[in-house]
Amino acid sequence: HVQLRESGGGSAQNGGSVKLSCVASLGALPYGYSSLCLGWFRQAPGKKREAVATSNADGTTFYSEFVKGRFTISRDSAKNTLYLQANSLKVDDTAKYYCAAAGCPYTRRVGNGESDFGVWGQGTQVTVSS
Repeated sequence: HVQLRESGGGSAQNGGSVKLSCVASLGALPYGYSSLCLGWFRQAPGKKREAVATSNADGTTFYSEFVKGRFTISRDSAKNTLYLQANSLKVDDTAKYYCAAAGCPYTRRVGNGESDFGVWGQGTQVTVSS
């Protein structure tokens, strides 16, 4: 089955940048990385986990309003890797960031809620200081 491993978190100053990576191990998946719908979610202390950005198998992307224009989601199918480039960071971006995946070999896209994704990584912490 699919396993996800995030990296790239850490500390940044207000206005700074980080780039998160999420490598997928596909195991015996009967279709390739390009047929996965992928997403980045985050959870701050005391808050619910929320969608940050998603990348569908049909090439469409979704960004939450609070990151539009600052964050960019991308994927490299040759490396089975999903990225999140986070620029112009704010203190409110402090959270644990999770990578998520859903099989999309036929539908090619999913919604942007937690329940739309069945596989999750362990998360990587991003802390933004003022």
